Amino acid sequence: MKIKNICCLGAGYVGGPTMSVIALKCPEIKVTVVDLNESRIAAWNDEDLDKLPVYEPGLAEVVEEARGRNLFFSTEVDSAIEAADMIFIAVNTPTKNYGEGKGMAADLKFVELCARQIARIAKNDKIIVEKSTLPVRTAETLQTILDHTGNGVKFEVLSNPEFLAEGTAINDLLYADRVLIGGKQTESGQKAIQALVDVYAHWLSPKQILTTNVWSSELSKLTANAFLAQRISSINALSALCEATEADVDEVATAIGTDSRIGPKFLKASVGFGGSCFQKDILNLVYLCRYFNLPEVANYWEQIIILNDYQKYRFAKKIISSLFNTVSGKKITFLGWAFKKDTNDTRESAAIYVAEHLIEDGAEIHVYDPKVSEEKIKADMSYLWELKGFTEQKIESKLKQIFVYNSAEDALHQAHAVAVLTEWDEFKTYNWNSIFINMYKPAFIFDGRNILDAEELTAIGFQVKGIGKGYIPQLKREPVF
Repeated sequence: MKIKNICCLGAGYVGGPTMSVIALKCPEIKVTVVDLNESRIAAWNDEDLDKLPVYEPGLAEVVEEARGRNLFFSTEVDSAIEAADMIFIAVNTPTKNYGEGKGMAADLKFVELCARQIARIAKNDKIIVEKSTLPVRTAETLQTILDHTGNGVKFEVLSNPEFLAEGTAINDLLYADRVLIGGKQTESGQKAIQALVDVYAHWLSPKQILTTNVWSSELSKLTANAFLAQRISSINALSALCEATEADVDEVATAIGTDSRIGPKFLKASVGFGGSCFQKDILNLVYLCRYFNLPEVANYWEQIIILNDYQKYRFAKKIISSLFNTVSGKKITFLGWAFKKDTNDTRESAAIYVAEHLIEDGAEIHVYDPKVSEEKIKADMSYLWELKGFTEQKIESKLKQIFVYNSAEDALHQAHAVAVLTEWDEFKTYNWNSIFINMYKPAFIFDGRNILDAEELTAIGFQVKGIGKGYIPQLKREPVF
């Protein structure tokens, strides 16, 4: 089967970039990305590419080349479904905050709605591709809905999980380590798999395209994120020990990372991991293990999340204790709000939870992030407090403790302390001598990403607290006598 028309349901961080690259590399295939969010689609269609709803290095250039040629963004969902040979489902699958599985299971209501809409609209056979991160055996659920509510047409459901890292998504798509495609081991299932293989084969080699059964594909996505998050929590656990023993976590990471069995990747200690996938996927994995009566396995994976929460709390506690056990009324400047550099995604960002702890202790949080708006920052905090059952009045009161700036200079002026929450490269280029002059003394820097030169900052006069840094080199002074 030769694919001529692709539709993607969901124009977010996965659907937008993925479909843009497919359109770029497959000019003969019409690619339509649909979403019910009119403002999001308007942003994807904006002539000013700086206003794209997703910030990813290289994305604007890809969209510029393909948009209007064979890449289209629309709110006309039904017509796009009807015209498509292949439909990608890339809608949000957040952790449930209600009912059975609350706080752990993936919320599949949007995926189910997509399946029912496809079944209602489709007039000819279609291939359905799971692109959202989904629990094992979701394909079976989709197939059941499609088969029992459709118009007698045939559907083949494939699993094609995304393995993108935000900040490098375009590069990850263009030069993928692997693309994974899972489908039924039937004749029709194999034909559907081959149809998707042929799409990716426009720019990837056969060695980069792996095919499996659908269940292995679904589980592989959860497993990959669990393994990566496990490494981060492992080095973060050691960072606490390093601080207690005057070891240096970066030196420890280098030492173990040179072991070829371990390798150096994902051994960078920090204030904690964030993003839309790691926590959600691990909690989903924990829920599945408990569902299948594997409590020891569930407890093992859950410890990664417990450690990550501890790391964020530990960072906030260090700020409070260093500032003489109170931050009430004090100006704490956050450099960064996004969960990592080179993205405007703030989902599960460590900054949200560190801010929560400090605000609870009375601090004023002054934020500068080059890519995150004031609206988004306050929406993140409002959502967290809503989940905790705070009244609207209490939320409004707490939001008055948050101030957002368009320039780092204004955010840093007369601060009691600086906390680096995102590893944006520009933070390393600041004139820290000038910043020191305009801060309250003693001037503290809490480097949650270990990106600043601690020795240089100490020489200026800062009190520097890094992650996993038990010993910060002090200024070498010549003896007086």
